[in-house]
Amino acid sequence: MNETNKPIIDKSWAEILANEFNSPYFFQLKTFLIEEKQKYNIFPKGSQIFSAFNRTPFDKVKVVIIGQDPYHGENQANGLCFSVANGVKNPPSLINIFKELNTDLGIRIPKNGNLEKWANQGVLLLNATLTVRAHEAGSHQNKGWEIFTDSIIKHLSEKKEGLVFILWGNYAQAKQKLIDTSRHFVLKAAHPSPFSAYNGFFGCKHFSKTNEILIKQGKQPISWSIED
Repeated sequence: MNETNKPIIDKSWAEILANEFNSPYFFQLKTFLIEEKQKYNIFPKGSQIFSAFNRTPFDKVKVVIIGQDPYHGENQANGLCFSVANGVKNPPSLINIFKELNTDLGIRIPKNGNLEKWANQGVLLLNATLTVRAHEAGSHQNKGWEIFTDSIIKHLSEKKEGLVFILWGNYAQAKQKLIDTSRHFVLKAAHPSPFSAYNGFFGCKHFSKTNEILIKQGKQPISWSIED
């Protein structure tokens, strides 16, 4: 949101989501966020709330990775799920993502955890909840964001063909009901957090599988390497 509380979002998404932005629940969500910002530090900063959409316009989406909440530590969240801002130490889940990437494709594990390069290539890095109160995980859940992001998944499912949805963990996998699996591809595995990564995330090979699916459709594969 900007100073006038209007969404700063890519034009293609603004057109598709116009009804959402004008709906009563979104008005209530904006009111909630205004009140929160008056009392608390909120992540990510306003200009980055819709970074996933600004980095990956609707017509460019090829892959969707679904997360739950932004990171709630200082300077971590940058509007892309699992991603952190430049210069920020990689969180445990992201470290495990890079470990699997290394095992799957032999890509060197980077120190930089900013995933903008993925987003720029058509990987929509979508958190179900787009904001969080500093140091309070889940503090902005059930305020309206999930309605908004569920509508995004539905729009993608209905209006596009051959997307690869990557669902890590039970929370993301519950979103499969919003996806037309006759039109799209769904890859599922355990969450990359240290608590569950050894129960099916490591060895899932989702990065190579995603590229195989894209290539079969005549689409450009994703370059998953991240530069330090």
